[in-house]
Amino acid sequence: MAAVAAWRRDGFVVLPGYLAGPDLELARAGLTSIYPSAEDYHADPSSERNRVYTGDEYGGVTSFPFPKVALCNLAVHDKVIALVEAAFGTEDIRIYASELWAKYSGATTYEQEHHRDYLNHTPLAPSSDIRWRGLEMFIWLSEVTEEHGPTHLVPLSVTEGLPAVPHVQRRHERPALYEQEVSGAGPAGTLVVYSTDTFHRATELAALGADRYSIHVSYRHADNTWTSRHSWGDRSFHPDWRPFVEQATLRQLLLFGFPPPGHPYWTSETLEGVATRYPGLDVTPWRGRVQSEA
Repeated sequence: MAAVAAWRRDGFVVLPGYLAGPDLELARAGLTSIYPSAEDYHADPSSERNRVYTGDEYGGVTSFPFPKVALCNLAVHDKVIALVEAAFGTEDIRIYASELWAKYSGATTYEQEHHRDYLNHTPLAPSSDIRWRGLEMFIWLSEVTEEHGPTHLVPLSVTEGLPAVPHVQRRHERPALYEQEVSGAGPAGTLVVYSTDTFHRATELAALGADRYSIHVSYRHADNTWTSRHSWGDRSFHPDWRPFVEQATLRQLLLFGFPPPGHPYWTSETLEGVATRYPGLDVTPWRGRVQSEA
């Protein structure tokens, strides 16, 4: 797969319109109940609903689970899972973070300097072994032109040999990084897939009266236990967690650490407990392979 080869070689790949289709449109429809539209925001940025987005580049971040199941499902879409499995060369993968993000032009400064994300994803340093990379991606929920603040990325060949720290490279210190960066602009449904050791940056949302919506999602090889950001045990207390779990597929739940059928965790006791916690979840895949308690 060319996309996988590019991610492994360059540290990123841009896949225009990769998730375009009914699932994307269903997810996009849920945005209006979560965030103000561009028109609503720019009509009164100082209103009670809107001022959270003003002056804070992360003010529009909503962590997984999202208020709409269709948006949750996009982060673990079958096509996303297939891509990540191919990238790591295994089905044994985990999702370790996901965030919904809204931006509004003029709300704040979104421009960033080039940086690598490993610093707040792992206590260790980057490795050239793909098993120990974190795989991140942006899913554009709206069209992102160059005026809508696309992520810009630098090929690994340009940054080869740079030390593990500092993880930020400023324009006046490393102008070549900014001169050789590649834009992640693309239509809604585009995936910008990159590695935690890839230098990248947010650019300014310059279009007047505009908005931009995306999902950020992070995956890892299951053996890479030191790469982490969100605790799903902690997030399972959130009221939006159960609606997602109860309609999720077995494959999706395995991404969050649910033990597979036949795992020693599954006994009549634990099966009953999970079924009680999630009344709408079909536990049939686990029921046929419950461990003996004798």
